[in-house]
Parts: sequence; C-alpha cells; structure tokens
Amino acid sequence: MSKKILVISSSPRKGANSDTLCDEFIRGAKEAGHEVEKVALRDLKIHPCFACYYCASHTDECVQNDDIPQVMLKMEHADVVVLATPVYFYSVSAQMKMFIDRTMARWRNFKNKEFYYILTSGEDEPNTMDTTVACLRGLVDSLEGSIEKGIVYGKGLDKPWGVLSKPYAQQAYNYGKNA
Repeated sequence: MSKKILVISSSPRKGANSDTLCDEFIRGAKEAGHEVEKVALRDLKIHPCFACYYCASHTDECVQNDDIPQVMLKMEHADVVVLATPVYFYSVSAQMKMFIDRTMARWRNFKNKEFYYILTSGEDEPNTMDTTVACLRGLVDSLEGSIEKGIVYGKGLDKPWGVLSKPYAQQAYNYGKNA
C-alpha cells in the first residue's frame, strides 16, 4: 500500500550528511512506490514560537506570518514523517528545534503517524545521540497514536560529506524501502 511520506531535513547545508541520508531514505521509499516530499527547513522562513497562545483561541492559526503553516499542512496529510538533523551539542539543530516548537499551533492534528529519525554526528561515543533522540521523542510522544519506526544513528561522521561510504546510507535506504 502506497503511503504519503514527508521528509523534513534540518541540515543547514544542502548535500551534507543528514541531508544525504534523507535522499537515501527517499530513494528507497520511491522505489517502493510511496509518494514522497522533502522539505528542507534551511530554505524556509521560520520564526521561533512566541508562546503567545494565539493558536489556542484561533483554531490552530499562528499569529506569525512565515512558511510553517504549509509544512504543518503537509505533516497533517502524511502517513510517515522523517525528522532528520545533525547533532549539535548533543541535541537537534536550531532549525529542527524551531520546527518542533512551532508544531504547538497544530500538534493535536498530527495523529497516527509513523516516524523515522535520521541523526548524524561527528562523535562516535555510545551516548552521543541520547539527548537528540529524547528531544524528537518528546514531540512524537505528544502526538496521539503516533509511533517511532526506526532511527539511523550516523555516528563518527567528522566531515560534512562522505556518508555514502558508510553503512548508514544503506540503512536509510532500507527504512525508506520498507516504510
């Protein structure tokens, strides 16, 4: 059965490791017959959440005028969502954190989704990505009926490019193929 898949890349660098792993996931998903769209947060105008709660009294509308509403609509209609981020100081990128915070206006609408995480880090220590995963799980755990399906732990990537020579590329492709 074909699924609608939304891949959200928060890499500030096009074609760098986490962004490349997104493309591998997409390649596998398309080969499996899924409908896939990639959103690169670096290409969007995104403001941080003001925590003004305007959205609470205005039917999921945000007071800010930026590109987030179109991403939220895509997320609402997706069956599968891939959240991809490089690891910065043991957490998600600033772009991913702003995205997560801005889901506040519509988070109740994101039900029954399957989530995959793609993470990349220069470090290769066992606990390098624990805080990053916890941050992403904080979002997904809040979404009714949503489940985590898989994680690509791209560790030891001390250069911004070159991930295709690592086993992580095959893992991302396989997750996409089996989504």
